[in-house]
Amino acid sequence: MYKLIIGITISLLFFSCFSPEKNVMVEQELTYCARQVKKSFPFLADSTKLPRNIKAESKNWDCTSIYDWTSGFWPGILWYVYEYTQDNAIRRQAERFTSALFPVANRRAEHHDLGFMVFCSLGNGYRLTQNALYRDILLRTADSLATLYNPTVGTICSWPGMRKKMQWPHNTIIDNMINLELLFWASKNGGGKHLYQIAERHAEVTMRNQFRDDYSTCHVVVYDTITGQRISQVTHQGYNNTSMWARGQAWAIYGFTMCYRETRNPAFLATAERAADIYLAKLPADYIPYWDFNAPDIPHAPRDASAAAIVASGLLELCQVTTRSKATRYKKAALKMLASLSSSYYQSREQNNAFLLHSTGHYPNQSEVDRSIIYADYYYIEALMRLKKLNGE
Repeated sequence: MYKLIIGITISLLFFSCFSPEKNVMVEQELTYCARQVKKSFPFLADSTKLPRNIKAESKNWDCTSIYDWTSGFWPGILWYVYEYTQDNAIRRQAERFTSALFPVANRRAEHHDLGFMVFCSLGNGYRLTQNALYRDILLRTADSLATLYNPTVGTICSWPGMRKKMQWPHNTIIDNMINLELLFWASKNGGGKHLYQIAERHAEVTMRNQFRDDYSTCHVVVYDTITGQRISQVTHQGYNNTSMWARGQAWAIYGFTMCYRETRNPAFLATAERAADIYLAKLPADYIPYWDFNAPDIPHAPRDASAAAIVASGLLELCQVTTRSKATRYKKAALKMLASLSSSYYQSREQNNAFLLHSTGHYPNQSEVDRSIIYADYYYIEALMRLKKLNGE
């Protein structure tokens, strides 16, 4: 208990004094990421076991199967490290872990996360290598994802299993926005035009139904499969049905920015901006959110570095497509987020082999609370790579 009190005191002192105004040393932080990745290789002999999280008392990753929703993030990280370093040893590791995911394309879609699984991994691999096999698997997986689309509702069903478990006839979660990128990509790379139409319609329906009046987002929308109308807005991983779950808001900012890039629909851009504005207005001083903005135990509530990394990456794209005044504000906010994430409090450094500490997975289930989590690392290195390109480096 004494150590816990001391830890909380130190944390609160850091948060109250920290001002994330320093420049982000992009090359330094990317070199750090490459160094951390190499530390994990001796412990990852089986390519079908992919990193997911690290417990507080451990240095090494707890791993999951290729069919877990997080399986694509580790190969995606390796492709980003290869892109930065041009180290062929890293490329071989990226290819090894990416090939382990090939069987994902052979299974009938059971959930919406196929985009996370294959586009972060094979998508980055194809972008960098033009490997035709990667392209073929991406197209097959996009077709599989499209089978979850309900034309009456106009969205992809996120969790088909919830029909029986929760009596949700058709559910769509805000996270699903990220998986649309696979469909947009596929429609331009040999897939059918219907994939673009599904992705665009999903975004339009989500835009109308997933947000509250203030542009905070709910986690889950339940739809009637007969009328296609919204039944309810609920949560699954947030504090309650009316709270603003940090990572959910992050998915909205990132997802609608990406949808604007793909469609140039100005409504998607406006949605991304409004979602970003309320998120930024409610951030604590160090620009790293609590796991839910309405958590009752703030300022003692756990932080979520993963949400900060996702938003930083999203804002670095958003600042390139919005007005000049907004672009300046969004880029400045992203830099503050990355400065905090790159500080001694949030970087893992010698504590473990991840990039970042202090992410929160599923707080209501007390799952992955205050852990290093693989998707936090993925969006952190993606944000750094986006910043590097934005700076012309």
